[in-house]
Amino acid sequence: MSRLLELETAAAQLPAEDREELLMFLALSLRRDRAKAPEPRRFDAAEVAGWLAEDQAELQRFQAGQ
Repeated sequence: MSRLLELETAAAQLPAEDREELLMFLALSLRRDRAKAPEPRRFDAAEVAGWLAEDQAELQRFQAGQ
């Protein structure tokens, strides 16, 4: 007996509420598996350097108690 047939047989014996929950789980699982990951974001060096400088300035203000 195939694994899929075993699963189908077991699912058919579940109460309707449990089958519905199983269906929702499977649908969400498929959606996640098929969802295309977004392309990685790319930042230029100047933008990153600006963020680092901003963070350093914030850290200095925090350490100075401002």
